[in-house]
Amino acid sequence: MDRDLVALLGFVGMFALMALRVPIGVAMGIAGVAGFGALAGFTPGLNLLANVPLSVLTDYNLIVIPMFILMGAFASHSGMSAELFAAGRAWLHHRRGGLALASIAACGGFSAINGSSVATAATMTQVALPEMRRAGYEPGVSAGLIAAGGTLGIMIPPSVILVLYGLMTEVDITQLFAAGVVPGLMAIAFYAITVAIIARVRPEWMPRGERHGWGERLASLKPLWAVVLLFVFVLGGIYGGLFTVQEAAGVGAAGTLLIGIARGRLRWPQIKGALIGALRVSSAIMTIVVGAYLFGYFLTITQFTQNAVAFLVHLPIGPYGVLALIMVGYLILGAVMDELAMILLTVPIVFPAMVQLGFDPVWFGVIVVMAVTFGMICPPVGMNVFVINSIARDLSLGRIYRGTMPFIAADVLRLLVLCAFPSLSLWLPGLIA
Repeated sequence: MDRDLVALLGFVGMFALMALRVPIGVAMGIAGVAGFGALAGFTPGLNLLANVPLSVLTDYNLIVIPMFILMGAFASHSGMSAELFAAGRAWLHHRRGGLALASIAACGGFSAINGSSVATAATMTQVALPEMRRAGYEPGVSAGLIAAGGTLGIMIPPSVILVLYGLMTEVDITQLFAAGVVPGLMAIAFYAITVAIIARVRPEWMPRGERHGWGERLASLKPLWAVVLLFVFVLGGIYGGLFTVQEAAGVGAAGTLLIGIARGRLRWPQIKGALIGALRVSSAIMTIVVGAYLFGYFLTITQFTQNAVAFLVHLPIGPYGVLALIMVGYLILGAVMDELAMILLTVPIVFPAMVQLGFDPVWFGVIVVMAVTFGMICPPVGMNVFVINSIARDLSLGRIYRGTMPFIAADVLRLLVLCAFPSLSLWLPGLIA
């Protein structure tokens, strides 16, 4: 059978299984093993199924994923997200849209100690959304803001997605973390501007609150020492050469646990809840990783990856035309696929083409991560939207999706700015190189 046809059937089968609500990792694994078996034989296909999961799950480099997730789980259960929001509320509540700005600031701060978008969205939904609703904020916009704010967990280091991109492409993860700082800060700024515009156009959606005194404001900053300490210790340790990224993830998780215990915030029920939650998220992620590797072996034997790279490189539309085409492809995929699956499935195809076309691999990693974040808040998948809907049951998916639209527009503008000015994301990695 023609290998191109087999590759096409593999993609069709994978998306058909997803449409039947088969988990993404399982769908990729089934399609990959079946396709590999169709070309190489039944026995080699079963051998692939036996060997790949073991080699992936015992890869030392991938230990960074569950460790950073565990770090975020301990931080969430110890109340650090609530402290961040409380500080933002004390300083900003008197401004129109102040609670929304406080939510953005809290999402950004929590992202600095948590590499998961879903965890950030779920935590801030429980902390910030009830406060905004009690203050009279429009619920759909409030939920949309938190869904968008959750995507900061993917960009601001430590980021699980940037780690995976680095492992797959052999790009220095410390350089990727540095490259994500300015785009992450830009996201916070763009979201804040979006809130200011909404508050000006529809002031009834974001009423003013009471003004807090300077004593309350300064007191609200005292509990933030734990967040600052963790952020400085983990990233400072990486860039100071004290430990590797993998070691930093373990040190961060252990440090968050010890700080939580020392402050009396983490007792056995909270520790148990954090461990179970981190195990569930890590298991889901590693299932997708294994499935993507199985499907990747299938694409390799069909030579689809090599053919796709050659096709992209030789398109008569120039490097930036190819980049624009890939970004549109990510926007489309984001409507039907999880961001982790998109990274694992597409990066082996598009990365070699982008390098051959002369794009910086560190910069392209930031652009790819930004592109896949759209899938976290865009219909019909929007993982962050589903997480918020599962917590705030009275808010329909449609209402939350409408609330995300202004922030999606801000993200598109930010993506265009970073594509036009690559130095915005590359100057910091250049300083530490």
